[in-house]
Amino acid sequence: MNFRTDLAIERREVVQHPDDGLSVDELDVGDVKITRIRVLNADGEREMQKPIGNYITIETPPFIREAVIDPNHLSAVKSEIARLLPEKGTVLVCGIGNTDITPDALGPKTASLILATRHISGEIARSAGLGELRPVAVVAPGVLGQTGMETGEMLTGIIERIKPSAVIAVDALASRRLQRLGCTIQIADTGVTPGSGVGNARLELSRKTLGIPVIAVGVPTVVDAQTMVRDLTGADCEKQASRMVVTPKEIDLLIERASRLIAHGINCALQPHIDPDELLLLV
Repeated sequence: MNFRTDLAIERREVVQHPDDGLSVDELDVGDVKITRIRVLNADGEREMQKPIGNYITIETPPFIREAVIDPNHLSAVKSEIARLLPEKGTVLVCGIGNTDITPDALGPKTASLILATRHISGEIARSAGLGELRPVAVVAPGVLGQTGMETGEMLTGIIERIKPSAVIAVDALASRRLQRLGCTIQIADTGVTPGSGVGNARLELSRKTLGIPVIAVGVPTVVDAQTMVRDLTGADCEKQASRMVVTPKEIDLLIERASRLIAHGINCALQPHIDPDELLLLV
């Protein structure tokens, strides 16, 4: 069955040969389930329809139930992002998406909560009691319809200028199952193609196109209607409905709390020597 999803864990659920070219580890920590899928070779690429690399899925209780960030959930996000980051160098955090469309606002909302430090010199940081800050730059480039420029085009120019060691790209994703909306985070070191989950793919953001590692972080916020109907009933939906996507009615709260958890996890991964509570105050 052909279906739309950005989640590696969902691709693995339907592959014909789940052991070909794949390595899978599962870990339960309290109420958090972590699934690490590694696509090892061309066989894995063919089965998963995803590039060789690491795909980490973090499953938690629904974000909308938590007014305060759960330390276990934060620790999982922080640790999995930190595992993929280069040890040194400036990191560019890019919030992909459109703030005017709520299900697509995860990236820009997250970017607004990232602690930018590239402009803060080491001496200023030490005098403020912050120790050695890792240089971090942040950008929320909007979408092609707003700027006339692809995100990849903008990032190419920024990377040439500031020469970061890696990019963290945050974007909203598409799932094939309603129950995964707002309770799942995917982290991958293979980059991202903005808009691919809803059939509006733009320029790929990856090591191949940008020349540096690209860590993609995302939360599924929509389900393609045609995919959902096929998954639930096995039948095709009406032609008009096939162009629709479904999102939770609490999407505004979902975006707010998911972006806060992801941003805090990124901040903690980038500045591990600063207490998480202090980081919250700084942003």
